[in-house]
Amino acid sequence: MTAYRALNHADIEVFSESISAFFENMTRRSAQVRTAYLLEAAEPIVWDDFNGLIKVSGGFRGTISFSAPRTLLDEVLKAMGEPSKSTENYLDVVGEIANQLSGRARKHFGESLDISPPLSCKRGGFIVTTVATGPAYVIPLTWGSYQAHLVVHLDLASRR
Repeated sequence: MTAYRALNHADIEVFSESISAFFENMTRRSAQVRTAYLLEAAEPIVWDDFNGLIKVSGGFRGTISFSAPRTLLDEVLKAMGEPSKSTENYLDVVGEIANQLSGRARKHFGESLDISPPLSCKRGGFIVTTVATGPAYVIPLTWGSYQAHLVVHLDLASRR
């Protein structure tokens, strides 16, 4: 049976740096990442207008989610050169952000971090089941005048 450990400060920092790098690279505007805090809710997600979720397995178990308001996604799409403000595009971009962040985490944690294709939905569009047993961390960010949230709820396999 595999033993798991909860995330630590250094692990959380990987995700904080990833979200900052994403906005800088994709939009040429930095995001201000604020201090992570423990999520005290039944589901490991902070719901907003649009939400992207990645399920993680392999030497890990849990979820990574990114949630943002429509207005933030309007600006991200515009910065990416996409003029269409459709629900489909909002869902695509929020899923892509979650996917990019998971991919960056995979570079840090290694190939044993298996990530699912992103699930995207409007607020409350799916039920997020809790697989990880450690705490879920919310990494809030501000981009321009907009607020968004990254939630990381992972357990890592302990090396013996």
